[in-house]
Amino acid sequence: MYFWTDTIKDWICILSQDKYKEIIVSSLKELVKRQLIIIYGFVIMPNHLHIIWELKEPNGKEMAHASFNKFTSHRILSDLKNSNHELLKKFKVNEPKRAYRMWQRDPLAILMDKLKKVEQKLNYLHCNPLQERWTLVRNPEDYYWSSASFYENGHDEFGVLTHYASRF
Repeated sequence: MYFWTDTIKDWICILSQDKYKEIIVSSLKELVKRQLIIIYGFVIMPNHLHIIWELKEPNGKEMAHASFNKFTSHRILSDLKNSNHELLKKFKVNEPKRAYRMWQRDPLAILMDKLKKVEQKLNYLHCNPLQERWTLVRNPEDYYWSSASFYENGHDEFGVLTHYASRF
């Protein structure tokens, strides 16, 4: 089980658009459906996301997190090519194997080997939308794009969550 942080290149706030958050959720749904990951908590912020997840099986030759990054990048960049060339330019890179990069390299991955760590990180990610920098909602459970309401009322709006207590 890992606490995972993925950040958009140059901290661009592209994930403030719900259509891009929906791409992220659809990718997570597919990976859960294929039993490649288990998700214990998440939050999608305007320029980054946090996930507490367990990577179960590789997706063919690559790990599930690589598939997640590849799929979401492809879908979002494809949309930008069709709808927003100015914003697309911000993702241009000079790399031998790619013209654009959406996610920054080297996401943060912290091993969650103790219940106390999991609870601390879950609280952190659920409170992320309340930080002064964002002030997206007043209460963690009011932020739609997170697992906070699942832990508050037991309803999984996204159909991807597993309670962390089942792991410990």
